[in-house]
Amino acid sequence: MKRKKFSSDEIAKILKEFENGKSIQDITREYGVSQAAFYKWRQRYQGMSASELKRLKELEEENRRLKHMYAELALDYKVAQEIIKKL
Repeated sequence: MKRKKFSSDEIAKILKEFENGKSIQDITREYGVSQAAFYKWRQRYQGMSASELKRLKELEEENRRLKHMYAELALDYKVAQEIIKKL
């Protein structure tokens, strides 16, 4: 089954509908999201606006890229040290 990615605006809209009294069963059926995913969103993003949610996702992506860059540089450094030791 193909997994759908929801935008930050969609997640905020879904959580707002729940806050306004819509049942979880109706939300999961309407948007095709599992109850587990809904509860995870609610735990993680409750009380955030769409712009805050978007900024959080951008920061998480930037953090992932920086960790990847650090790992590559650390590997290059280790290789350089090994080469220097052999000389």
